[in-house]
Order: sequence, then structure tokens, then C-alpha cells
Amino acid sequence: MAAVKGLYGSLDEFLKQCSQSGDSAYSAFRSLLERLENPETRTEARVFFAHLQKKLDSDGASQYCLDTYHFQIQDIYLERNEGYQKRKKLTMMVIPSIFMPEDWSFTFYEGLNRHPDSIFKDKIVAELGCGNGWISIAIAEKWLPLKVYGLDINPRAVKISWINLYLNAFDENGQPVYDHEKKTLLDRVEFYESDLLSYCRDNHIELERIVGCIPQILNPNPDAMSKLITENASEEFLHSLSNYCALQGFVEDQFGLGLIARAVEEGIDVIKPMGIMIFNMGGRPGQGVCKRLFERRGLRVNKLWQTKILQASDTDISALVEIEKNNPHRFEFFMGLVGDQPICARTAWAFGKAGGRISHALSVYSCQLRQPNQVKKIFQFLKNEFHDISNSLDLSFGDDSVADEKIPFLAYLAGVLKDNSRFPYEPPIGSKRFRDLIAGFMKTYHHVPLSADNVAVFPSRATAIENALRLFTPRLAIVDEHLTRHLPRQWLTSLEIEQKKDNRTSADEITVIEAPRQSDLMIELIKKLRPQVVVTGIAQFEAITSSAFEHLLRTTREIGSRLFIDISDQFELSSLPSSIGVLKYLARTPLPSHVVIICGLLRNQVYTDLEVAFVISEEKTIFDALSKSVELLQGNTALISQYYYGCLFHELLSFKLPDRHPPAERQVEDVKSSEMIGFSCSVISVLSQAELSVRETDKSALIHMDVDQIFLPTPTPVKAAIFESFARQNVTESECDVTPSIRQFIKDAYGFSADYSAEFIYADFPLALFNKMVLCCIEEGGSLCIPAGSNGNYVSAAKFLAAKIVSIPTQAETGFKLTEKQLTSVLETVSKPWVYISGPTINPTGLLYSNEEMKSLLTVCAKYGARVIIDTSFSGVEFNLKGWNGWNLDGILTKLTSSGKLSFSVCLLGGLFFKMPTGGLAYGFLVLNHRFLADAFHSFSGLNKPHSTIRYTAKKLLDLREQNVGDLTDAVEGQGKLLATRLNRLKETLKSCGWEVVEACGGVSVIAKPSAYLGKSFKLEKDGSTWEAKLNDTNIREAMLRATGLCINGASWTGIPGYCRFTLALEDGDFDRALDCIVKFRQVVK
Repeated sequence: MAAVKGLYGSLDEFLKQCSQSGDSAYSAFRSLLERLENPETRTEARVFFAHLQKKLDSDGASQYCLDTYHFQIQDIYLERNEGYQKRKKLTMMVIPSIFMPEDWSFTFYEGLNRHPDSIFKDKIVAELGCGNGWISIAIAEKWLPLKVYGLDINPRAVKISWINLYLNAFDENGQPVYDHEKKTLLDRVEFYESDLLSYCRDNHIELERIVGCIPQILNPNPDAMSKLITENASEEFLHSLSNYCALQGFVEDQFGLGLIARAVEEGIDVIKPMGIMIFNMGGRPGQGVCKRLFERRGLRVNKLWQTKILQASDTDISALVEIEKNNPHRFEFFMGLVGDQPICARTAWAFGKAGGRISHALSVYSCQLRQPNQVKKIFQFLKNEFHDISNSLDLSFGDDSVADEKIPFLAYLAGVLKDNSRFPYEPPIGSKRFRDLIAGFMKTYHHVPLSADNVAVFPSRATAIENALRLFTPRLAIVDEHLTRHLPRQWLTSLEIEQKKDNRTSADEITVIEAPRQSDLMIELIKKLRPQVVVTGIAQFEAITSSAFEHLLRTTREIGSRLFIDISDQFELSSLPSSIGVLKYLARTPLPSHVVIICGLLRNQVYTDLEVAFVISEEKTIFDALSKSVELLQGNTALISQYYYGCLFHELLSFKLPDRHPPAERQVEDVKSSEMIGFSCSVISVLSQAELSVRETDKSALIHMDVDQIFLPTPTPVKAAIFESFARQNVTESECDVTPSIRQFIKDAYGFSADYSAEFIYADFPLALFNKMVLCCIEEGGSLCIPAGSNGNYVSAAKFLAAKIVSIPTQAETGFKLTEKQLTSVLETVSKPWVYISGPTINPTGLLYSNEEMKSLLTVCAKYGARVIIDTSFSGVEFNLKGWNGWNLDGILTKLTSSGKLSFSVCLLGGLFFKMPTGGLAYGFLVLNHRFLADAFHSFSGLNKPHSTIRYTAKKLLDLREQNVGDLTDAVEGQGKLLATRLNRLKETLKSCGWEVVEACGGVSVIAKPSAYLGKSFKLEKDGSTWEAKLNDTNIREAMLRATGLCINGASWTGIPGYCRFTLALEDGDFDRALDCIVKFRQVVK
């Protein structure tokens, strides 16, 4: 027999070494591999191996070779006419420490065979868990891929695979075997040690096909995978890598599928968008579980092949029996190969112990990403700090239209959370991006030439309608009967339809008459009743053409009625939207000044209760007033809702080319209208005097120190909770029930117990809840008593609603805090008082009310029977707590409730965005302990409540807070320290620039007096224009804005003569620029 030069003198010597032990045999073959790898000794080594195989065959040693020599050479026969060289078999060797080819791998190859021949041709392929490499080699032999990477975590398997590659790349004479493309298997196949796809990931290899025959039984020893894996490890340990896997941290671990789940997710990361993954799956967990593993990760699944195989006798299934004890799920086994009724793991275990043979299904699944780019983006996000929430992800959808909507949104949300450390400032009018997308959709699909400046965003259609009616407070309004459900009950029951002498009504005297939607009936009512405002939709059978709408236009114009037309029921988010007569009219004619279009976005495929609305007006005065009404009455529109619908609009616009034709010229109708109702007196006063947000333009880059929001980095637990709320499906109501958590939250934070008769009410923002309480005050005929130095937005909102407001004076000596003496002096003169108190942290001063101070204030309120609104919305960030020991409202109220007047009551208003670093995510709550208040509150419907995803997020964060989870707790502490540092920097800057600063103890704002600037002349020349004024507390805000682009709140907002407000919780760069602006303003004034 031939020998290999420098290695063995004879075959007998080689076999003698192999017979000593498995390690000795492996050492011998590793030396042989070195000769095969060397081109100079390769031929001789291959011939040696051919002689070795012949000797074993001639000696009859093949059958017991594995036991005697610790290796085995076997031929694996392929199908007839397999391969371009008509090769019918592959020559393969194995050793005890690697996985032996058996039914699992043969069934897998049969499944691969069911694909068309083009499946692997010229593709880049990876095989996971390649074992001795036979499948990788067979794929290369039959389908001629560009490259096959055979990957295995077992280093000895990789070495044996390389040997097998050389055995089949060269014939028995050591000559290369070429395919018809003049390539050998060496050109097409490589083997590497790799934990699943780590080799491809680390080397940035993009794959087109991934195949894997991966084990799926729980390892009896979960620590096995944590051991250092080397090729010198024990044979038993190395073999266990082929049969078992440790817990992978996936929900599929409970079914023994954790390793496959990890392989799929790693595959999503490295596979090309149109790539295909093919996996062998044992059916023991059940076919439904196996398919769901792929489907919930956004893959379309096709079962290529299924058979039954006998359960390996050396496999202990007792781990599966244990799982069934604690889980309602039942695994699937069969009695023998012919049994067709499944039995559970416990029955199979007993049957096997009694000598019976058990089998299980074995299936080959082919899967492909249904929306590859978006799904890859989602998993890219999850693998960075968010792996824990991957178990909540569910991308399985029975309806493709649902998948087409939700998957792109999850990808967009993942991008937002990954790329942005915080949620950005968005104006109350709505996100500029969202308004641009709405205008773009209108222009592209309906040929209506709008811009973002014609579109204002509202939380819902109901709020848009109510805000419109409050702007005009008409004597009489006719409203479509389909649109009155959320209007205040008082409006729908009032009979005050006769015009009064002053032609003016108060907000609670609006009378709404319900009318049918059919246009001829609506028009008849309009002509008879002559309303000042009409709100209606268009009946479905009249909506396609514009004639009904035009008839309404003419009638309301002649009568002098303002018309709000609702197109929600006809508006479709589709690439083939139905025609809408109103928009047909708008495409050829500008919208008349007395008409506003309202559209509620309700018709998404996933969330029937997720709403946002927009209004369209081409009359600037009306548009501006509607826009400001959102800021005054709702605060803002939930950003997540705008993100969701913005994503839908973006998907519909992304594939469209820019319009190649100029828009058609619209014909202006020169028709004179009758005199229309204007804004109410309270509205005119507020719109002209209130300090509302400054609207940015494309050219301006403003810095907002005038916003009650936090723009600090969003902690990882908050991002995880937000994403999880959308990633999950079938969330139960109990998982969104935030009330028990809020109940505990206010108990811990303020010592305020709410009994089980208390009413908990929620809104996107606390301001909306405050406004409903103001309406309750108005309904009762009460006086709203507000301390000077309160939140200017709340004061403006109360004025907008025409509440009777009594200002309680405060003094600089007490830091503008409300005192017992000041409160008494006012309540002595007021009937039916309602008292507003901001605390523990006061907005805007940032000072704190102690428990004793609150006790004295509430004692006075109880004495005079006041209804008290304690606003905790701006509390939770306290960093100067010397001498402050928190609140115990229960201890105060227990005595006062029994001793005070019957009308005395306390309600708690609050939000979560200050108490926890929610990254701009808002959530308002109101706790009412008084039945009368609850009944009165509910008579004013139309409140936009947080969506279920936001409620889920809020509950998740409150539960984490209760559990004192480290990441969230650390973020809370870090936020407090950062704001304390910010406060000191801001104080130093303001003082050095001539401002008198009031010391703050918490919150996100500070007030200061511009002493060095008052009375000075100011002149600014910019963009060819000149602005000049003598500086005082009424124009210092505008001067600062014009000179530097910094937005602050002036004295009319703070309610404290001479004092302005600055907020602290800006993004780092914005805060630094804000300090620069303060310095720049001093230089400009000088």
C-alpha cells in the first residue's frame, strides 16, 4: 500500500494510531488534512485516502470501523443522474465527535431537491450546522452556486468537512474533478468555525440562501454553551453541540426551538432582501408552533416536504415532559412510523420506556421575507439593546393589507427610536413633516394644490368640530346627526335659538340642532333656521360628484353660515382612492373663505381606534385661529398618531414620481357672501393677547425655551416600551389598564388615596382635562381662582372658554407662592370658588409647596367650600429638596373632608412625562373623588383619550418604576442631576447678563426679571427692515425672538409683572445655543 511522504510509512501504521483513541484518530486526520491543503502533497494524500478506503472495504472493516478506528468512511448516494458529472455518490468520512448523517439530514436534502434547479445556481449560500459537510458539498455538486459557506460551531466538524471537500474535489488518482464551468468543488465551497452566522456577519458577507438542519432539543445542561469550545474539548462535549442547544433567550426556548429562532434572526440580518432561508424542523412542538416561529418574524412560509422519522434512542425527551407539566402546550409524537394520531411527550416517554418505538414529523420549510427592507430594519433595531422585546414581536398577519400597513410603520418607528435620542419639538399645529405629507397626498392623488400652511392637525374629528364651534360660539348651529355624539350634552338640549339683543352668546349657550346628512333635507333646515354655523358630511350616494357640496356652498353663502364639511367617510388612504366630490371642486376652485374641510383619519387596517384629524382652510385668519385652538384646548396632538398616519401617507407617496405637469389654474369665484359670524369676544381677546407658540418657517431655526416638554434623551426602557406596544398583537384590556398603576403612583408620590368609587379619566395631555374641569366650573356658575404666577397656557385656555377668572395676588417675598392669607382674602369675596394650585412643583417658578403649606391652603379651601384642582403635571423633577419631605394629602384631607363644607372637594390632575423620563411621550390623568364632579365632567364629552398602545406603554413604565428597575431608576436620577446642573448654568448666564433670577427647587423652568434691560431703547435692522422699541415686560419676548431666535415666555404668560420664564429641558446642543442667545441679546442691546 502507498504511503504519504513524511507522514506514515504504511496504511497499517495510520490505522494503528487511529485505533488508540478518538483523539488520536482526529490527530491523524488533521495531519492528513495539512497534506491535502498543500498543493505539493495534495495528490499523494488523496491517493493515500483512496487506498485507505479500499483497504477497509477489502478487509471487511467498514461496518465496525467507527468502533475500532474511531472514524468511518461511507458513500452517500445521490439521486440518479445527479450533478453535471453524473456523479451518483459522495465519499464522506465522520468521527464520533461530530453529528452523523442520518434521517434528519437526508430528509433535509430531499426537501432541498423539491426546489427548482435555479434555487442555488450562482448564489451565495450558507449552511448552518454543516456537520461533516456533505449537504454543502452536495449543493455545490448539483446546483453550481457561486459560493457555499459550511458553518459549524464544532471545530472538529469543520476540519472533517475540509477533508471531505478534498475527497470529492479530486478523484482517486488525485486529479481535480471539473464541472462544465471548469470549476472544482474547491472553487465553490469553504468551511469555517462559526456560532451560527457569526462568520458571515463578522466578515460582512451578504447571503442569498441560508440552509440549516439545526437541533431543537433543550440541553439538559444549559451551561454547556458557556464552556470554551475548542477542538481539544472532549468528544462527548463536542458531540453534544450537535444534539442539544442551550437556552437562547427566545420565547421559543420553551419548545426547544430557541437555537432555530436565533438562526432565523441572524439570517434576517445577513440575507439579501430577496434571499431564501430553508430549515429542517422536527415536528415535536407541533406544526403550528414551527410555522409561527417564522411567521411572527415577518417571513412567508412554504412547507416543502414532510415525513416521519423514528426518535433517536439516545435522545432523552424527559425535558419535554417537564415543559408539559408547566405549560398547556402539548408536543407531538407518534407511535411507530405508521401511527397517525399524535401523542404528547409524557405518553411518548412512557411508551418508549416500555420498549415501543416513537416517531415525530420532520418538515422542511422554505421562507422568504415578506417586506425585506422593513423587516431587516426592525431586527437591526431589536438587536441593539432591545433583544428582550423581540419575544413580543408578531409580524404574522392573515391579511396582507394589514401586513402592508403595520410592517412599514414598525420599521419607521424602529428608525425613529434608533436614530434619535429624543422626540423632537413639534408645533401644536402638527408636525411639519406630517402636514407636508397630507398636502402631498392631496396634490398627488386628488390634484388639489395645497401646502402645509393650509393643513392643521387635530387629535380627532370630534375635537376639530368642538373647537370650531367654540371659536365662533354661534347662537345656533346645525350639525349632521352623525357628528353630534361627542358634543357637550348642554348644546344638544338647549332651546335658546332666538337671537339675543347683543347678538352674542356665551360658550354654554350654544344650541346645536341635529340634522340628517342628506343634502336636500339639510339645505331646507338651513334656509328655515338660518344657523350661523353648519357642520355636515356628505351622504355616500351624493359624495362622488360635487353638486351636493356646491349646493351647500351657495346656500350657506347666501344665508351667512360658516360651513364645516366633513369628508372622513369618503377619504381613503389608498393608491387608488375613490373620487370625492368636495376634492374635485377644490382641484378646480379655491376653497371659499367661509368653508373649512374636516377629515378624521380612521380607516387604517390595524388600529380601528387610532385617530388623528386634519382641517383644510385657505382663509388665513380662520386657519390661524383653528390652529391656535389646538394649543389652547388640547395642548398638542399625540406624536405617535402623527407618526403612524404619516408613515401611511409616505408609503403611498414614495413610489410616485414628481408631477411632470404644472397644476391646473384654479378659477376663483367672484361671489359676494352675506355677513358671517366672527369669533366670540373671549376668543378675540385670547388670540390677540395670549402668548402662544411661535410658528417656525422654513427659513427660521428657533430655540424653544417656552415649551412645557422634556427634550432630554429617551431612556432605553421607554423606547422598548413604546416599540413593544406596537409590535405586539392581541393585547388584552388588562394589559392596557393603567388605573391600578396610577392609583399606586399617586399614593406613593403624593400620599393621595383614591377609593374604588373614584373616577380615573385619561387624556393625551393634562391641558385637555383641565379645560373640561373649567367647563364644569362654568356650568356650576363658579369662579376659577388662579394664583398669579401660574401656567400661562392654562390661564389663556380658561379665558378662551369664557370662564369667570379671579386672580389671586402673590408676592416676591414668598417666591410668588400662594399663601393662606392671600387665599383667604379672595375666597371671602367669591361665591362657588374653584381653586387651581400647581404643586408640589409650581409652574413656572420651580418652587415647592411643603406639606404644611398645602395643609394651610386646603384648610382655607375647606372652610369656604372650594373645589380644588391640584395640578401635579409639572412635578416629579425635584433637585433642591432641602427641608422638603414630600406630601401626605391623605393626612390632610381625612380631617378636612369631615369638617369642611359639603361642596369642598379635591381632584388631582397629573401627567407622567415629568415624573418619569418618558422622552416627550405625554399622558394626562385626572382623579375625581366626588360623584357630582364626575357626572358634570362626563356631560362634556369629546375628550381625546390615549390610544391603547400609549396606555400599554404607560402601564409598562409605571410597573418598571414600581419594581425599581435599574435602567429606569438610573435615568430618573440622571435626569434630576442634569437639570440641577442646567439650572446652575442658566442662573449664572442670566445673572451675568443682568437678569434677576428666582431660585428654583424643581421642575423644568425658572423665572427671571430683565432688570438691566427695562426702559432701554432697542433697534434691530434685519432682512432690510427695522424694528425698534423701548424695552419693557410686554415686548422683551419679541425683542429676544427677533434678535436671537430664542423663544421665551414673557410677563403676560407668567402672570407676574416683569418676570419672564425659561425652560431647561432642551436637547444638549439647543441648551448651549440658548445660553449663547442670552449672551448675544445683551450684546445687541448694548
